[in-house]
Amino acid sequence: MVGLGGDDAEKRTRLRRMKAVATGFLLGAAVVWIVFLLWERNGGPGFTGYVRAAAEAGMVGALADWFAVTALFRHPLGIKIPHTALIPRKKDQLGQSLSGFVGDNFLAPSVVGDKLRAARISARVGGWLCAPGNAARVTAELATVVRGAVTVLRDDEIQEVVDQAVTRRVVAQPWGPPLGRLLAGVLADGSHRRLVDLICDRAYDWVRNNHETVSALVSRQAPSWSPRFVDGLIGDRLYAEALSFAWAVKSDPDHPMRKAIDRFLVSFAADLQDDPDTGERVEAIKRQLLEHPDVQALISRAWTTGKAMLLDAAEDPSSQLRLRVTDGVARFGERLDNDPELREKIDGWVVDAAGYIVGRYSREITTLISDTVERWDGDEASRKIELQVGRDLQFIRINGTIVGSLAGVVIYTVGELLV
Repeated sequence: MVGLGGDDAEKRTRLRRMKAVATGFLLGAAVVWIVFLLWERNGGPGFTGYVRAAAEAGMVGALADWFAVTALFRHPLGIKIPHTALIPRKKDQLGQSLSGFVGDNFLAPSVVGDKLRAARISARVGGWLCAPGNAARVTAELATVVRGAVTVLRDDEIQEVVDQAVTRRVVAQPWGPPLGRLLAGVLADGSHRRLVDLICDRAYDWVRNNHETVSALVSRQAPSWSPRFVDGLIGDRLYAEALSFAWAVKSDPDHPMRKAIDRFLVSFAADLQDDPDTGERVEAIKRQLLEHPDVQALISRAWTTGKAMLLDAAEDPSSQLRLRVTDGVARFGERLDNDPELREKIDGWVVDAAGYIVGRYSREITTLISDTVERWDGDEASRKIELQVGRDLQFIRINGTIVGSLAGVVIYTVGELLV
C-alpha cells in the first residue's frame, strides 16, 4: 500500500470526470466522422471532406494518446502488449533512478554547501535572537525539552547509570597516588601553611582557655599519696610550659615543630604515591567510607535531588538558571548579529557538518527512496500515482484529439491542393 496522502475520494471523482471529458472528445470526433462520412458519400458539399478528415485524424490522435496514457499504468484493454503497464513493471527501476537523481542533484556536498552558504543561517539566527522576546522563547522551549526528557527518564534506571558510571569507577580507581600528587602540589607552593597557621592558632587558644582542664588532668594522673598543693604546682608548671610552647609554635614561622609537620606531610605525600602499605590503608578507608549507609543514602538521593532542582528551575521563568540561559542566548544572538567573523566561522561549521553527512550518508538516504518504492505493490502504486497525476494526463488525450483534428485538416488540404 502506498500512502501518498490527500483527499483520495475527491481526487478519484475529479479523475473520473476528466476521463469522461477526454472520452467525450473521442466520441464526439467519432460521431462527427460518421455523420460527415455519410454526408460526403451521399453528395455532400466540398467542406464535408475537410470536416470528415479532421474528425478522422482527431480520433486517431485521441486513440493514440489514450493508449500512451493508459500504457503508463496498465495493459490497454487487458492485452499484454510489450512496453505497456510501465509503472507496475518498472517501479523498482524508477525508484532507483529517482534515488540516483536525488543523490546526484540534491544531496551532492557541493550543492548542499552552496545552498547553506546562500541561506546565511547564522546571520538569520542572530537577527532573530536579537529581536525582543525571542531569547526568552528559546529558553522556554529548552525548558520544555528538559522537562520532557527528565520526566520520561525512570529514576531507577538513572540511579543504575549513576552507580555504574560514577560510583563503581570511583571505587575502581586507587585514591592513594592522586591524593599524594595533590598533597605534594599543595606542599610545593606552600598553600598548606595557612592550614598549619589555623591549627596553631586554635591549639594556642585551646591551651590558653583550658587551665582547669590541664590541672584536672595532672590531678587524675598523680599518685594518691601526692599532696594536693604539689599537684597544683605541677599542673601550673605544665600549663605554663604548654602555653609557652603553643605560643612559640604559633608566633614563629620557622619553629622546629612547624618544620617537623612539613617533613611529615612531605613524607606522607610520598608514601601515598609509592608505599604499598599506605596505599592499602587508604583503599580500606575508601571502602569503609563508600559503604557507609549515610554515604550510600546520599548517592541514592543525588539524582532525585538534582532532578527536583532541575525541574523547579525549568518551571520557574524567574529562576536564576532560566534567566542566565536567556541572557546567554541573547548575548550569543548579539554576537552573531555584530561579528562577521563569528558568522563566517559558524556557517563554515554548518557547511562542513552538512557536507560530511551527505558525503558519508547520502547513499543511505537515497536508498530509503528506492527501498520504499520496492516495497510498494505494483498495481496499488500504479493506482495511487494515477490518482495523483492522472487528471492532468487526461489533457494529453484532449490535446491529442484537437491537434490530430488540425493535423488532419492540414494533411487533407495539402492532398487536395496537390491532386
